Amino acid sequence: MIKDILRAGSAAEQPVVLVVDDDLNSLAMLYRMLEEAGYVVLVAGDGETAIRRLNHIVPDAILLDAIMPGLSGFETCERIKSIPALIDVPVLFMTGLSDTESVVRGFDRGGVDYVVKPVREPEILARLQTHIRNAKITTFARNAVDVASLGVALIEPSGRVAWRSSKATAWLGRLSPAGDVDRIPPPLMSLIEESNASTRKVAHGSGGESYVVTKLGTTGMGETMLLIERQVVNANAVQRLESAALTQRETEVLSWLSKGKTNRDIGDILGLSPRTVNKHLENIFKKLGVETRTAAAALGVAGLDAAESAASARPAHSSGTE
Repeated sequence: MIKDILRAGSAAEQPVVLVVDDDLNSLAMLYRMLEEAGYVVLVAGDGETAIRRLNHIVPDAILLDAIMPGLSGFETCERIKSIPALIDVPVLFMTGLSDTESVVRGFDRGGVDYVVKPVREPEILARLQTHIRNAKITTFARNAVDVASLGVALIEPSGRVAWRSSKATAWLGRLSPAGDVDRIPPPLMSLIEESNASTRKVAHGSGGESYVVTKLGTTGMGETMLLIERQVVNANAVQRLESAALTQRETEVLSWLSKGKTNRDIGDILGLSPRTVNKHLENIFKKLGVETRTAAAALGVAGLDAAESAASARPAHSSGTE
C-alpha cells in the first residue's frame, strides 16, 4: 500500500485510478490496460480494502465492481460518497447486470456511470477520460468560488441544497429560522419555480441583516444555481433615492428592475411599451447618477428595501384627528 501511495505521489501529473474488483483475472487485465494508457493504477480486492486505501489517497476516478462478497459495490460507493474529500471523485460501476433497477441503484448510491462486463477497452478509457476531465473542471470551479468568497448554491427542485460554497453555507444558516443549511427557506422557493434567470429576492437573516438572492440559471440536472450576497446597507442609499425625486412610475420601474425583470417583463407588468420603459430607465440613470442597469438595481435593492423596512418599523397611527 505504501509503495502504491509513494508511486502515485511521484507521478502526480498522471491521473490515478483505483480499481476495485474481487475477480483477480479482471483486476490484472484492468491494471495492464490502464497502466499502458498512462494511468497510475491502485487496486483493491474488496470494498473494505478500498475504503482503507482511500483513507490515504484521493484518486482521480474509481472503477468499482458492483457485485462483490462482503461489502457490495453499491454499499462501497455509498461509504465512499459519505467521505467529504471523495464527494467529487467519479465512481464508475463495472457490472454484468444491465437491468434498469441495478443501473438506477448504482446512480442512487453516487455512481456517475457504468460499464457492462466484459469491459471493452476503448469504451472504458473514453468514459474514464471524460469523467476525470469533468470532475477536475467541477472541482476547479468550486474551489474558485470558495476562494472568491462567493455565496453560490445549487438547489434541487424539491428545495434541497445539492451543493453550497463555504460562504453560502454560512449565509443559508442565517437565513433559515432553524439554521438549516440543507434546504433553502420556503420564501425563496419562488426563485426555483421562476422561469426567468436573474430574478432576485431580498431575504432577511436572523440578525436582521439583508441578503439579495439571485437566480443565475439552471443546470442540465435540473438544479437551480443561486447567488447569495449580503446586502451592505449604504446609509446614503435611501437619501440618494429621495434626492433623486423619482416619480411614482420611475420608482415602480426601478423596483421591478431590482427584482431582475427584463424591460419586456417590466412593460408587461406595468402596461408600458418597451420604448416607454427605456425612457423611464434613461431618466432613472440620470437622476441616480449611474450608467448601468446593475448599478441602478444595486441602489434600488439597498434603498427601496431599507425604505420599506423603515416604513414597516414605524408605529401605526390612527386616521382620526389627534
